[in-house]
Amino acid sequence: MKTFEIGNVYATRSACDHDCIFSYRLIKRTAKRATLVRLDNNGDAYGKPFARGISAWYDDSKEAIYPEGKYSMCPILTAEKGVI
Repeated sequence: MKTFEIGNVYATRSACDHDCIFSYRLIKRTAKRATLVRLDNNGDAYGKPFARGISAWYDDSKEAIYPEGKYSMCPILTAEKGVI
């Protein structure tokens, strides 16, 4: 299974606006939780770090995080895709 690694930056595009990119740096993790900080367009952190649960993707081939919560068309980070 592909897993999230500390220090990497993960990004995904918005489902509503292709030009909107959500970027996060993984700063801490356990087996079930990840602590992330959101990045601005320059790659600088803004806001406070926050923790989210790590779940397995549908086919169990990689980990996934819902950084903004679960809702319709929410951004989803996967360990395999989006590493910058």
